[in-house]
Amino acid sequence: MSAHVIADDAEALALATSLADEFRAGAAERDKERRLPTRELDRLSASGLLGVTVPARHGGADVSSLTLAEIFRLLGSADSSLAQIPQSHFVYANVIRRQGDEEQQKFFFAELLAGRRFGNAQSEAGTRHVQDIRTRLTPRPDGSYLLNGVKQYSTGALFAHWIPVLALAEDDRPHVAYVPRDAAGLTVIDDWDGMGQRTTASGTVRLDGVVVPADRVLPHHLTFQGPQLHGALAQLLHAAIDVGLAQGALAEAAEFVRTKSRPWFESGFDTAAEDPLLIQRFGELALQERSAQALLREAARAVDAARADLSDESAAEASIAVAAAKVRAAEAAVSVAGALFEVSGTRSALKSLNLHRHWRDARTHTLHDPSRWKIQHIGRYVLGGTLPPRHGLL
Repeated sequence: MSAHVIADDAEALALATSLADEFRAGAAERDKERRLPTRELDRLSASGLLGVTVPARHGGADVSSLTLAEIFRLLGSADSSLAQIPQSHFVYANVIRRQGDEEQQKFFFAELLAGRRFGNAQSEAGTRHVQDIRTRLTPRPDGSYLLNGVKQYSTGALFAHWIPVLALAEDDRPHVAYVPRDAAGLTVIDDWDGMGQRTTASGTVRLDGVVVPADRVLPHHLTFQGPQLHGALAQLLHAAIDVGLAQGALAEAAEFVRTKSRPWFESGFDTAAEDPLLIQRFGELALQERSAQALLREAARAVDAARADLSDESAAEASIAVAAAKVRAAEAAVSVAGALFEVSGTRSALKSLNLHRHWRDARTHTLHDPSRWKIQHIGRYVLGGTLPPRHGLL
């Protein structure tokens, strides 16, 4: 497998814009038919976008967090299911950057530049809470490990070349095992049946005695022993998808009103687009979307500033900025996607048009983690100067 190697941020954004336009054309049909985006992901791999965070010394463009967020916003505005698939890819590429030794970085960064995709096997069902991990890495006499467990919500795993698996080792601390998609004992099951994000294939991964060499296991617990941006980056990309969702829904609503809606008879106008009440509502929705986008960019700049000078304080500023962006982006995505029907009228509810995919996707994607806890941490930080916790979800 080979991929184009992107030179800089400007080229990355240009390619993302082009691919978003391409992916937008088939998004409604893919969702309606639940046609998995295998061809589109191959296009994404070949474009080189999946390698844009590789450090310059390993041959990558090492783009800014602002650029990466813009890439996800653009893809999210076209097809939020497709945009969600590589979210974990960049999160676990970041683990290698932070915890990988020189040989591990050399190997995996070359894989990323070649267009290889990381999936994810992180969350588990039936445990006490999201950080209660039962999957285990058991040491073998030769230094390798046996990996056993079951993972749910494994977005990207079905399409991956490598599946990063979050597991506890003999020290009962979290590690990440990078497992080839075709490893013996690893099974990916396409059993995702969510009402939204239908083509993410966020199903189940079963790990039955999977042998993992020692050099494919990274000590993820070390990530949280000092100031870190692991959670901020992960949440920034989720926020970018939500902002893209809001933008995609607003654009489709505007096009529908311009081309398909009839004016309300009391308005006195010949077209729905001239109705001052609709104009007012579109202005209100645009304010929601624009404020979410502004907070997203502010958060991305905070992450970049912290990357340049990482400390407890700069990491906290980044996490709080991202939390604020994520809360507002989630609200905008659900609100704008729901208002699409309000402004477009009865015909917009037809199943054949599949305009409801925007709301289904927004409602599903924004359930990843509760906004109420983000608001709590923002309040504690503002009122008492309490630094946000280092748990990877903020």
